[in-house]
Amino acid sequence: MKKRILITGGAGFIGSHLCERLLNDGHEVICLDNYFTGSKSNIIHLLDNPYFELIRHDVTHPYFVEVDEIYNLACPASPVHYQYNSIKTIKTSVMGAINMLGLAKRIKARVLQASTSEVYGDPLIHPQPESYWGNVNPIGIRSCYDEGKRCAESLFFSYHAQNNVDIKVIRIFNTYGPRMNPNDGRVVSNFIVQALKGEDITIFGDGNQTRSFQYVDDLLEGMIRMMNSRDGFTGPVNIGNPHEFSMLELAQSVIELTHSKSKITHLPLPQDDPTQRQPNISLAKKELNNWEPTVQLKEGLVKTIKYFDNLLKSE
Repeated sequence: MKKRILITGGAGFIGSHLCERLLNDGHEVICLDNYFTGSKSNIIHLLDNPYFELIRHDVTHPYFVEVDEIYNLACPASPVHYQYNSIKTIKTSVMGAINMLGLAKRIKARVLQASTSEVYGDPLIHPQPESYWGNVNPIGIRSCYDEGKRCAESLFFSYHAQNNVDIKVIRIFNTYGPRMNPNDGRVVSNFIVQALKGEDITIFGDGNQTRSFQYVDDLLEGMIRMMNSRDGFTGPVNIGNPHEFSMLELAQSVIELTHSKSKITHLPLPQDDPTQRQPNISLAKKELNNWEPTVQLKEGLVKTIKYFDNLLKSE
């Protein structure tokens, strides 16, 4: 069945892939973005599609449209960008959630919130199940993002309880792939750009801290399955790769795949940087038709390296 779908933050890294996937699945897509971290170049190839609509709009202001589903992705998601304007980051998470929930309530649409593994902070439980409340510094340098997303989740569940809004909440763990912003300070894009330029690869701390990396296509599959999951199932659900990699392992894989002569150097660990982050995905497997990531790290890195190589050559 053809649906009309609104995606906030649709010109961003994940949003642009979601626009593309939903159009390919035969739906009509309205993409909303203010280009703070999104880019028109991410979705320029979709502009000729008659079922794709692009609107410059900031989700901190209300927006009115008739749609069947809303994916609320709008928010800067890398420390470089969300710390650049921390007040704006909180406003985007909180006001954006209020505006999209208000819209969903009025038009009786189903709305999905892209929350984050950052709600777990620097976790004291490993791996993290959805029942874990997190260990977040509410006044730390990352709190504009962590607490903004935690508040958004709270708003989603309040609108569901009080106004019966049809909600779905996912917690996204580290995701990588083509169209990541090369300057966003995230570890995968950092390492790839440094390796391709032959610069030293900088690792914060000793490099033994771990992350779980999922390729963007796996995330999209989880997101769409969550949006179409059974009535009454709200989540939150972890969507991430349960296989952990240390920063050193990631750096070495990138050097090997780019045939780079880059050396690895170490810098001090930033404040509140989590030492471990790994999802427990048993709930996703149970509720989302056995969803789990299928793209291996090497396979995903090859595609991402190709994207950045072309990007650097075109500069």
